[in-house]
Amino acid sequence: MSILIRKAVKADMPAVLNLIKELAVYEKEPDAVHISSETLEKEGLGEHPLFTCFVAEVDGVIVGIALTYFVFSTWQGRTLHLEDLIVTQKMRGTGVGMALYKRVMQFGKEENVAQVKWIVLDWNTPAIDFYEKTGAVMHKNWHIVAMDTARLNSFLDDSN
Repeated sequence: MSILIRKAVKADMPAVLNLIKELAVYEKEPDAVHISSETLEKEGLGEHPLFTCFVAEVDGVIVGIALTYFVFSTWQGRTLHLEDLIVTQKMRGTGVGMALYKRVMQFGKEENVAQVKWIVLDWNTPAIDFYEKTGAVMHKNWHIVAMDTARLNSFLDDSN
């Protein structure tokens, strides 16, 4: 089996969106995806792209993605954030995930980042095991905090 890892192009975005939806189902949030392939095209491939997406192809079919973007750490400096690494259920355990992961790490090195960071759900033991085997450090005392649009609007409306 030959795995091709490359940067995503416009024609890939429907497949990228399908993989994002597959991940949402896996993470028990099937109704959480509210973006379109057009949004992915606009935000990832426009004049000032907000993210870089790598796709994994096997026999001309996209079977995995890794979506990354840059952030700034006040402690470390320029950081590459790995938002999602997704491999179709059928292709897990075939080396596709490792190929994408290595490409992301290489991209971080090429871009001279101080670190690559990402989030993994505490119940996703296959992913945790995978990352720990590569030498990644799990920061177990941190909580992820977020404010979605409805909560943001409510907070700002209540603040007046």
